Amino acid sequence: MTPTSPDVPGDVFDVVVVGAGAGGLTAASTAAAQGCSVLLLEQADVVGGTTAISGGMVWIPGNHKMAAAGRPDNLDAARTYLAETVPGADRKRLETFLTSGDAAIRDLEARTSLRLQPVVTYPDYYPDLPGATQGGRVLEPVPFDAGALGEAFALVRDPLPEFMLFGGMMISRQDIPHLRRMAKSPRSALHVAKLLLKYGLQRLGARRGTTLYLGNALVARLLKSAMDLGVTIRTCTTVNRLEVDGNGRVNVVETRDASARIHRVRARRGIVLATGGLSHDHELRRNFVPDSAGALTATVAAGTAPRGGRLAAAIGAQLSQSTKDGAFWVPASTFTRADGSRGVYPHTVTDRAKPGLIAVDSTGRRFVNEAVSYHEFVRAQLAHANSAVPAWLICDSRFLWKYGLGKIKPFTMSVSSDVKSGYLKCAGTLGELATSIGIPPSALEDTVAAFNQDAERGEDSAFGRGSNVYQRSLGDADHQPNPCVAPLKDAPFYAVAVQPADLGMSAGLITDEQARVLSVDGRPISGLYACGNDMASVMEGAYPGPGITLGPALTFGWLAGRQVAMEPIA
Repeated sequence: MTPTSPDVPGDVFDVVVVGAGAGGLTAASTAAAQGCSVLLLEQADVVGGTTAISGGMVWIPGNHKMAAAGRPDNLDAARTYLAETVPGADRKRLETFLTSGDAAIRDLEARTSLRLQPVVTYPDYYPDLPGATQGGRVLEPVPFDAGALGEAFALVRDPLPEFMLFGGMMISRQDIPHLRRMAKSPRSALHVAKLLLKYGLQRLGARRGTTLYLGNALVARLLKSAMDLGVTIRTCTTVNRLEVDGNGRVNVVETRDASARIHRVRARRGIVLATGGLSHDHELRRNFVPDSAGALTATVAAGTAPRGGRLAAAIGAQLSQSTKDGAFWVPASTFTRADGSRGVYPHTVTDRAKPGLIAVDSTGRRFVNEAVSYHEFVRAQLAHANSAVPAWLICDSRFLWKYGLGKIKPFTMSVSSDVKSGYLKCAGTLGELATSIGIPPSALEDTVAAFNQDAERGEDSAFGRGSNVYQRSLGDADHQPNPCVAPLKDAPFYAVAVQPADLGMSAGLITDEQARVLSVDGRPISGLYACGNDMASVMEGAYPGPGITLGPALTFGWLAGRQVAMEPIA
């Protein structure tokens, strides 16, 4: 049914890739396109990792698609912008990313099923800094018909349930305004009707909708590429350890299959680690985040096997130096789903910047411009850790109906189950809401009153919300004069708690410009590569724009796949 096959003792491949997210799938497909026999190992029973539940944005400055979309860019502008936003000293790998990104996209689109399109309006996260652009640097996957995968569609990890409609329907960014306007606009109503009809027909033959967008489309396209190029994919397979031969070359992975059988697989050219990083290795992770951040992660928890960082460190690989700025952050709310699983909702772009919401700390005061990037929002939380972890997102009934809040979708008829579970706090007055969440009632009332006074004029004198093009792009364009600001005045009032969660770790294995893993003495470890979040990020803890994890993942996955394919056979 799927390309998954059982482990066979004594297996030999040219290349073994560990981890089937965007980086691993790219490395595997690239090496296979070079003529190598490739084994792709994944400890989950599906592929895609965190990429599959993500927005799927790919940040590639100076890409060739930008000019055609009316957003010309150049690498000097990108260098200027990154000099302003990325504080680290590791410029060689960053330069490699800049000079190789477009070449990677061109080659992957020519040789695989990957197809990307520019997002014309999606500003860099610090749009007023020199070198920033208002769109085009970020690419998104072209929507994909999962019917092209046949039965292997079952291998693609589902998106988060909270980001699908009707139990399995994905929607694009372009669909969202139509959903909001469908009761007022005949054109939008027709658009939504067509979506629903298409989805209904798809469900006649599939367990969920087969029109894929965002990260799910990216994974599906890369999976099809790997299958078409003959990559052997084994799910439900963990890697226990790496082995080094007498010449110091890493050439064997010890695996464990779903039946707990141990096997050794030899890699004649090399091994690529792409297991998703350190987010779920709590012992290592704590070296790279402040204690106040806690242990919450919005990444996929695929299993308990050691991740690439630990596997490589055991044979002398070098990890990032200890830092408190080694994660990519998002504010997240947590809950329990009906099936008993734990839900972590990442508050990226769907609610915080919309008009009619504020964030407050335990004193009932605002502490941040709510429309800044998710990374900067959590940085503000951590800067006020004594009062803003957790923080509370506060809105009124008008906001909740129109925009939703966290896992609660827009136009939800009843929120009683979320109130009963404790995820959503609800009260008839602001004072009562404050009491229910343990903050001073008078402080919250004063905060909202001051905010409302400004909001009536479309202003935010305290934090300047809606003051740049990035913030306004995330607001509601139909709301004027400021798409990010509106008063909170329609009872009942609601609150959801958010706390810091990582979207992936910036800290990881130290590599060179060719994605070769370096030892503690700074020399490349023969036969060992890393990409994706296993590789220490070229952004070094900064988050300058949308897709700055997936852009380098594809680029260095491509570089790793090309380089390992050229290794001499051992």
